[in-house]
This record gives sequence, C-alpha cells and structure tokens, in this order.
Amino acid sequence: MAVHGRFLKAAAAASMVAVLTAACGNGGGDESDEQAEAGTSGVGPITFAMGSNDTDKLRPVIEQWNAENPDQEVTLRELPAEQDGQRDTLTQSLQTESGEYDVFALDVTDTAYFAANGWLQPIEGDTEVDTSGLIEAAVDSATYNGTLYGIPQNTNAQLLYYRTDLQPEAPANWDALVASCEAAEGADVDCLQTQLSLYEGLTVAATQFIHSWGGQVVGDDGQTPELDTDQARAGLTALVDAYQNGVIPPQTDAFTEEETAQAFLAGETMYSYNWPYMYESGQSDPTSQVQGRFEVAPIVGQDGAGRSTLGGYNNAINVFSENKATAQAFLEFIISEDVQMGFAEQSFPPVLSSIYDDEALQQEFPYMPALKAALENAEPRPVTPYYPAVSKAIQDNTFAALRGEKNVEQALTDMSAAIDQAAQ
Repeated sequence: MAVHGRFLKAAAAASMVAVLTAACGNGGGDESDEQAEAGTSGVGPITFAMGSNDTDKLRPVIEQWNAENPDQEVTLRELPAEQDGQRDTLTQSLQTESGEYDVFALDVTDTAYFAANGWLQPIEGDTEVDTSGLIEAAVDSATYNGTLYGIPQNTNAQLLYYRTDLQPEAPANWDALVASCEAAEGADVDCLQTQLSLYEGLTVAATQFIHSWGGQVVGDDGQTPELDTDQARAGLTALVDAYQNGVIPPQTDAFTEEETAQAFLAGETMYSYNWPYMYESGQSDPTSQVQGRFEVAPIVGQDGAGRSTLGGYNNAINVFSENKATAQAFLEFIISEDVQMGFAEQSFPPVLSSIYDDEALQQEFPYMPALKAALENAEPRPVTPYYPAVSKAIQDNTFAALRGEKNVEQALTDMSAAIDQAAQ
C-alpha cells in the first residue's frame, strides 16, 4: 500500500472476494515446480509493473538501472492507482500464463494470494536474494507457507503522535495512556483518535490491538482462525472498551486517515494513531495548530510498545518470466543502499534497516528513530490468500462490537466463522 497508508474502502475489497476465492488453489504441483525452474538464467529486457499512484518514486530508480544496464532495460508499466484495479489487471494476465509483467509491486496484503495461485517465483536457489539487512516484519509479509515469494520494496507503520504541551513524554503502555486521559479532559480535547470507519483502516486498528496484546488472527497456514484466545479477546476488548468509555471519541467511527490528520492538526486531540506522513503536515502546514508541540513514538500495547500493522509493497517475480536472472538482479538493486536512501528522502519508508540510523536523515525527518522502533516490532496484517474476505470479517465484526451490536466474544466467534467460510 502506498506510503501514506491511504486505504481502499471495504466495498471495493469486498467486491473482489468471490473472484479471489475462486482463483485460489489453482497453482501448485509438478507443473508449478517446472515453471519456477524455467528462465532462472534468462538475461534481457524486463517490464516492471506498479500502481500509478507511486510510480514517481520508481522512475528515477529505473532510469539509473537502465543507464547502468543498457542490455537489460527495464520498462515501467503503470497499473491502476487503486489496489483492486492492480489486482484485477495482474490476475487477468497471470491466469493466461503471460510473462508480460516480469516483476510487479504487490500490496503487502496481496502477496499470499498471488503466491497461493502459483504465479510468483520463489525467492530461493538461482533467484535467492539476501534479506538479512531488511526489516524483519516486512520480509515476513512476503513469506507464505514458509517460502519467500517477494522482496520488500518499501514499508510503513503507524505511530503514536502525542502533544508535548499536554503530555511531555509518551505513555509507557496502554494503561498509562488511558490514565493520562485526565490531562486531555482538563484541556478540553479528545484523548486518542484513530481510524474506526468501516473500511481497511478498521482492519489496521483491530489487528494492531489484537497483535499488541499477543494475539493472532490466522495461523501460519493463512486460513485457520486463531481468535479463540485470551490474548485476542483482551486486545479487541481494549479497543472496544476505549471507544465505549470515551478514551477514543465516538466520532472516530467515521474517521479515515485524513479525518484523523485534520483533527490532530487542528489541536482537537492529545494522542493520535496515524502514518508518518502526518508528521510533516503537523510541523510545516501553515494551518497546523500543533506545530512544534508534538512528538512521535511507537504505538502502545498491554506491556509496552505495541505492534503496528505494516503497509508497503513487495516486489515479486512473475513465475512465467523468461528473464528471471535480470528480474532477480533488479530486485537486489531496489534494496541497495543508494536506492533505499533515495526512498527515505522522498518520505517513502525504506526496508533497509541501516538507513534509519543515518544522522543527516534523522535531522531532516525526526520521526525516523520512532518509525524504526515501530517497524522492528511491527507485524503484517494476516498473511492469507483470502485477504479481502478476512479483512471484511475483521471490519464488520469489530464495527458491530464498537457500536454495541455484539459483545466481544460474539464478534470474535463470528469473525472466525467468516474466515473459515472464506477458506472453503
């Protein structure tokens, strides 16, 4: 997903559920193994496909590659800006076993779906890439059933924004945040705002609470619900109680990232969960009421720092590509230090961990240390080939629990049943 963390509406994702579920399971077997072995020594021109909303970050990278590798030219192919359009276009091509897109940037939530269909080249053997210097959670998002199917390109994580004029230091854990709401009440502002509208942002919010209390949504197989645990119950209960008790104000059930940013910049809340893009707006927007009066830290959990949910892209090699050696080298090039530093300078959070320690970069982007800490403790959204259906199950049932239409226990039970149904 794009660096700014703007998400699709649930309806758009839900419209894909039937298509995605029907498509899953077509790959695998000896035929897929043979296809994965084909073309691994192929060298020559390749195409790179990516959503048009973020191709401006990759154009200079491709130009540099082409200048250095004129015999292995990369041609950029723009996909639709919205995630569902990207998924549609790639699916239609790959179902015909086409190699027209040699490498493509997948939203982190789509990687398992494409892998489960047998459309992605495993990143191993001849196409192996060293990921030891990358953010671990980002690598996890590209791993399905124990196999790496993509190389993270860029990443993202939500941060806790806090008003230093009201709360000089970030709270140590969730209980400390709740206790400090007295300061917000005294200043006549909200305590914590986040995104609780019925869309993908609610999946992010719910999974962050579940993960931050030690729970999981699905197992390693990507389809077995793991919500019948004390940890999952405690995490979702913390979110629901906070909303119903006013720690998170009621109007946030209509908030996306943009409403959250507008309210924080207007000085209407003491804390906010949002993506890093809000930092620059808060400090430089002439209308900001909090300029110079806020800092950022990792989100909080039960016992300390919480587990933020990842955004970003994973770059994958088309299993039908004829020039996989060039594709593999291009993936390595994108995670090189120079390219990753260029991403960071464009506020496109890199996946190369060492970039976050650059002192000059930290001066330009003061949120970098907090973002690195958040990323090192982050967790992907459920890695599952049925992601749209799983996300819808999380959204629908969390929203019902927030509004008091279900208790937490029923919400988790119904969430599990919907996830089971998606995998049938």
